[in-house]
Amino acid sequence: MEEIFDTIILGGGPAGLSAGIYASRGRMSTLILNEGTVGGQMVLTHEIANYPGVEAINGFALANIMKKQARTFGCTIKGNLRITGYDLQGDVKTIEVNGKDIYKGRSVILAPGGTPRTLDIPGEDKFKGRGISYCATCDGDFFTDKKVIVVGGGNSALEEAVSLTKYASEVTIVHQFDHFQAFEHAVNEAKANPKIRFIMESELREFSGDEKLRAVKIEYLPTGEITEMEVDGVFIFVGYKPNTEPLKDHIALNEWGEIVVDPQMRTNVEGVYAAGDCVVKRYRQVTIAVADGTIAALSAMEYVNSTKQLEQEAGQV
Repeated sequence: MEEIFDTIILGGGPAGLSAGIYASRGRMSTLILNEGTVGGQMVLTHEIANYPGVEAINGFALANIMKKQARTFGCTIKGNLRITGYDLQGDVKTIEVNGKDIYKGRSVILAPGGTPRTLDIPGEDKFKGRGISYCATCDGDFFTDKKVIVVGGGNSALEEAVSLTKYASEVTIVHQFDHFQAFEHAVNEAKANPKIRFIMESELREFSGDEKLRAVKIEYLPTGEITEMEVDGVFIFVGYKPNTEPLKDHIALNEWGEIVVDPQMRTNVEGVYAAGDCVVKRYRQVTIAVADGTIAALSAMEYVNSTKQLEQEAGQV
């Protein structure tokens, strides 16, 4: 007899692992399917210093603890695979893996996460986590009394630039246009801060350094002139891309590709939930992803238990 899991969780980042912990501890048969290394974006974080109850821990270690917890409660975790098909309709959902393996579940929790948009220039991959960051809240404290650059011209870039002035001695905003796309109040707040200066109509062209980032090359677009600037860190805020492209024909997404959910993490498809960086939200933090995963698991548990009870009552009639 083929196995039908109570819930299948797609994604093994903090949202997916948290959902796995709660679902399996709630005696739900639970399967986590993850396309890459279990842990998601969290494993790329050198140090997490703001996770409640933990003074400091690197993301890889925290992911391993979460993974161990989930497995201890009976959760099955499969990583480094490729999800090739979805059928989320009906009472039993079907997930195809690697073009051949089929997994079935009474409910599905979507937690594929997302990725910050990158500049895709030389040195970016080398210095990620060693001077290049995509999260001021996560890493701002590491740049106390340092000189940093913020790349971007939207609300996130300007708001995070102001936030970084609590730590950095100098913040330089580099933006490709001669104007910002942010709200007026965000622009005014940044311009009023004495620690912030601006390099407009410019783009970064290269990162360089040794074991850490030391300098960047900046092109002034109107003339093509390139200058080099010594810097301790660069924060990149040029957008965030949820990993939901394969789901666009299966679930309701907003114009930015984020999954639309209600406060119980329910999607527009019955029995399907979503959590973490893939859903509509303003802030993206590990703690928020964990909370999303918890809510999604509890909602899925309630749904599965109610459907099982209805099936049992129908069988007794």
